[in-house]
Amino acid sequence: MEAAIILVFVMGYLAITLEHSIKIDKLIPALVMMAICWALIALGLESFPQWFDSGKHALLENFGALGHEDKMHLMEETLLHHLGKTAEILVFLLGAMTIVEIIDYFDGFATIKGFIKTKKKTKILWIFSVLAFILSAIIDNLT
Repeated sequence: MEAAIILVFVMGYLAITLEHSIKIDKLIPALVMMAICWALIALGLESFPQWFDSGKHALLENFGALGHEDKMHLMEETLLHHLGKTAEILVFLLGAMTIVEIIDYFDGFATIKGFIKTKKKTKILWIFSVLAFILSAIIDNLT
């Protein structure tokens, strides 16, 4: 079962890296890969001797001795843990990118660019570093 999961992961990762050649978005192979891997885990749950408990951050050595319902419960907890973390990131990025698009729509970045008069690369690097630090904190707090 582990070999099948690894094969699906490698093929999905390969599809993600070859997105331009096969003309599909990265999201499609990533979602398909995730769904197939979790389906394979659910179908072959009985064959796993160990399981990593995301809630306790520990490896369960006696996973093979647990009943089917307990194994399913642990798998559901793990799936919900990972989907929850992914949802947190997506909701944060949705808000942050909305704010960035609003700033861009009202030419906020063009205004900042207009204030920069230097042509020296090191000075531009320092200016952009300070601006990125400040704008990152502002956008993070607005989000």
